[in-house]
Amino acid sequence: MPSRDYPAVHGLQPDNAEIADRLDQFASLLELADASAYTSRAYRRAADLIRSTPAPVAELIRAGRARELRGIGPGIERRLRELVETGEIAELRELEREVSPELAGVGRFLGVSVKRMLEIGRVLDVRTLEELREAAREGRLQEVPGIGPETERKLLAALAREVHASAPRPLLVNRSRPLVEAIAEALGGVAAGDPRRWRDASERLAVVVSAAEAKPVLERFEALPQIVAVVERAERRALGITVEGVPVELVVAEPERLGTELVRATGASGWVAGLEPLPAAPDEEGVFAALGLPFVPPELREDGFEGPVPELVELSDIRGDLHCHSTWSDGKASIYEMGAAAKERGYEYLAICDHTVSVGAVPGLEADGVRRQAEEIAAANERLAPFRVLRGTECDIRRDGSLDLPDELLAELDWVQASVHGGQRGSREELTRRVLTALDSPYVSCLSHPTGRLINHRPPNAIDLEAVLARLAEQGRAVEVNGLPNRLDLRDEHVRLAREAGVTIVCSTDAHSVRGLGNMPNAVATARRGGAVATDVLNALRLEVVLARRFGRPA
Repeated sequence: MPSRDYPAVHGLQPDNAEIADRLDQFASLLELADASAYTSRAYRRAADLIRSTPAPVAELIRAGRARELRGIGPGIERRLRELVETGEIAELRELEREVSPELAGVGRFLGVSVKRMLEIGRVLDVRTLEELREAAREGRLQEVPGIGPETERKLLAALAREVHASAPRPLLVNRSRPLVEAIAEALGGVAAGDPRRWRDASERLAVVVSAAEAKPVLERFEALPQIVAVVERAERRALGITVEGVPVELVVAEPERLGTELVRATGASGWVAGLEPLPAAPDEEGVFAALGLPFVPPELREDGFEGPVPELVELSDIRGDLHCHSTWSDGKASIYEMGAAAKERGYEYLAICDHTVSVGAVPGLEADGVRRQAEEIAAANERLAPFRVLRGTECDIRRDGSLDLPDELLAELDWVQASVHGGQRGSREELTRRVLTALDSPYVSCLSHPTGRLINHRPPNAIDLEAVLARLAEQGRAVEVNGLPNRLDLRDEHVRLAREAGVTIVCSTDAHSVRGLGNMPNAVATARRGGAVATDVLNALRLEVVLARRFGRPA
């Protein structure tokens, strides 16, 4: 096993991905060292920001402009400057010597608390998985205070059990995709597994690399800063784990079998099993051709999928974003800043849909506030023309099903998102009646995040979604695919239900910042997983069509 010291970043101009990866590593070690949760979260947010920033961040750092990026304070700026100027962060190396990232990752992977695993390492003076296994074989585990025969038995069983390549806690798409993409880029490979299918919560993460000789690739994988331990290694395969205990599978394919291994490492297990034995081919197109099948996009390679293969909606089809927030409620950017950023993305329009007062948990607008906001929207449109900022609202649906703004104001708006926030633990009958009552209003354009789920935190509401979709279809109104990584609501299977019911879909970001506009790929990929084509998606159409449909289909 090579040293777990993190190597310096390469070259004098580290790219954004290298800088972000190093901040993520620093955040992980701060967590292990019992630093405040606020501090580690700040570094993770900074890493996410830098990863998604289009400009070379190293140049901004050298020019003393790092704090122009939102969320970069003086402490993070100092470490960024140190990283860019020296190639490393001294405190990162010091933390690495104090704690064992490898043992922490192994502990999380095995289901052992980090605190207990690091205590074992300290008492037994072990820092790696192999040293831990050796100490266990020698019967030394009971030297650790608090470990008796029963705990020792459980630890030995955990160390001896068969390794599974699935994460102990599924990762959201905004964590899983950057992780596998960074590893794939470092090895010259392709990201695969659940993240390549854009699963909302990934359990299997994989990277496939083409190489005639596997050993050098395996060694580079083992030395990557993201990988703290390798728990399984074969001739052309390895399973590494991150400090968070997330397993990442590496497959080193012979060049003539790259397509074969990529299809196998990408698809859901049941879908792949239905195609076996897979023919040898250097690319995926060759695999499907040899099977006599049309090419299946990664998003559709799920258990139970059978053709035909539709021409799925593309990110490039999206003409605007119909659900965004500004500083008028809980957003971080002004209306003009949001519009300018959307225009830079090539959009034609953007709807500002700030919250109304009944949302409760965050600031919201009453009717007078929505009317005053119109002046700022008009001023932004003068500066941004021909781009158009739409007057909108995310109007709360009260518990009795009434809307949080008066009809005469809703009628003035370009776009009305209707949303349920409080009271989401209500019964199926209560929640369904609440939403259907709201849809009786003639001024609703789109139903937002209709199931209310928060992935890994809150299950979907007990709503009769089919009844709601039937009402939306009858009225000619739209339903949202919300691109926030912890929502993705509607989810894939519900997108299929919406399409079958004849309901138009809106792919939205629910952006609360300029950076949040980058959530659009999440929404589009989720729509693709549900089989959506461009004509299913309202905001793939011109502005005049959207405005004509804002309160349902024209008579």
